[in-house]
Amino acid sequence: MATTTDKRRVILDAAVRVFAGQGFHTCRVSDIADEAGVAYGLVYHYFSSKEQILDTLFLERWDVMLAAIAEADASERSPRDKLAAIASFIVDSYAKDPDLMKVIIVEVTRAANTFGRTHIEKIKQAYDRIAVIVHDGQQAGAFRAGVDATLAAQAFYGLVEQVLTRWIFGGVPVAQADLSHAKREIVEIICGGLDV
Repeated sequence: MATTTDKRRVILDAAVRVFAGQGFHTCRVSDIADEAGVAYGLVYHYFSSKEQILDTLFLERWDVMLAAIAEADASERSPRDKLAAIASFIVDSYAKDPDLMKVIIVEVTRAANTFGRTHIEKIKQAYDRIAVIVHDGQQAGAFRAGVDATLAAQAFYGLVEQVLTRWIFGGVPVAQADLSHAKREIVEIICGGLDV
């Protein structure tokens, strides 16, 4: 018998598939219930609205990414290798669950008038933490001091997101070689501009 946590997770996983396939704004809660194989009312038992479901999906995933950034920063790696670890984490997240990454990027981080605005402070935490890595790299002499660390962090994350967006709208599975290539090139492009 499924536990409360299991049912909640089944609903969240179904919502990812529905949001990715139909788009957040065009789907209904009943579509999520149908995809999850649960009664319509059960969705409302766990979530007050489809907006709360999207909030939950975003916050869960973003917190995992913030933890990965913090872990990379706390490591003994070089600043360049810290950025490589972050790029790898995000690209690997896409490879593991492209539908979830599509939902996060299309429905939240790029939705400036709706969810993006609601979560701007949470989104900014990622940029700020990456900026600290760049700044510390500048202080250590690994990166050029004249580059704005905040803009460098935004460029880094923006490049990663743009690569994922191309894959999302490409509509075809991404080969392992392309994933590996992207990880290397993202770091090379950004760090090439930061290197002393």
